[in-house]
Formats: sequence, C-alpha cells, structure tokens
Amino acid sequence: MTHIQPQLPYSLDALEPAISRQTLEFHYGKHEKAYIDNLNRLIKGTKYENADLTDIITHADGALFNNAAQAWNHIFYFASFAPDGQHEPSGNLKSAIVRDFDSVDNFKKKFVDAGANLFGSGWVWLSADNNGKLIITQGPNAQNPLRDNLTPLLTFDVWEHAYYLDYQNRRADALNKLWDIVDWKIIESRYH
Repeated sequence: MTHIQPQLPYSLDALEPAISRQTLEFHYGKHEKAYIDNLNRLIKGTKYENADLTDIITHADGALFNNAAQAWNHIFYFASFAPDGQHEPSGNLKSAIVRDFDSVDNFKKKFVDAGANLFGSGWVWLSADNNGKLIITQGPNAQNPLRDNLTPLLTFDVWEHAYYLDYQNRRADALNKLWDIVDWKIIESRYH
C-alpha cells in the first residue's frame, strides 16, 4: 500500500491571516509530504507494508511510528480548518465541552495553555474517551492519542514549522488565531 498525501480542501491562501500561504507551502508542501514519503520508504518489506496509518500508529515504534503518526497528525490537523466553516461548537459537542470545561471560552483557554506550555515540539489534542468525556492532552514529537485508546477530535500543531514564519516565537498568539479557522462542523462529526 502506498500512502498518498491528500489535497487540501482549500487553496493555499484561504486561511490567511491565521495561517499564511508561505507557511502552508512549507508545512503542508514540504513537512507533511516528507513524513508521507519517509513512511512509504520505511514500510517496504515490513509487516506494515499493507497496513493503514492507524494500525501503524498503534503498533509500530521508532522511525516508523514517528513518520506514520506525523503523517496522520498533519492530515487530521489540516482537515480541521475551513475559511468559511462553522466557527463555534454546537450540539452534543458543545454540551460536552460545557460539561467538562465549564464553558467554550474556558476550554479554548485551557487548550491554548496546554499547547503554549508544551516544552519543545509536539501536539495538543482534544479527545474523547470511551464514555464521551472530553480530555485535553499534550505530547512531544509525534504523540497521538490513538495510542491511549482515545478518539481524537481536534489538534493544534505546536512544532515551530507550524507557526514560526507567521508568528516567530509567539506560540500562544499562533494557537489563539487558529480558532478563527477551526471548522466545528468537522470536529463535531468526529465526536460520537
């Protein structure tokens, strides 16, 4: 099986000013592509040659895990945005956010704080456990909540390549700006 980088569901300049065209050209065009290319090279001749990304993430280690998880994380991340999407949660997901974080604003603050305070590079996640409880986690490098039997709903990339061209060292500013482009309709579709 060859893993293929999906096309973005929007143009490279559609997310400006939250994410610039230049950042997407590097982040999507080079970083995500490199993870997928490396993954395809690494799986050749292994038991993962015909495995999907989820199986590789949950079972592999080392470079194979890192490239599979980074490919999956980036695909998931870029698919969470839309220039004209639903920019506030609603329905069951909003109710769960209020239940587990007291308010949408409080959730957003806690989520950004978790991403801004992660030492080094990695990801911040909103996930659901098997009972539908919402959990914010953070993790270094290619961390992915699938390894903890959680259902990922939303992630923000806190590797410097995700924001440095637009925000330099202002990680919290970059994360806060992403709320302008999160499409909550997509996030809600991931919550069962």
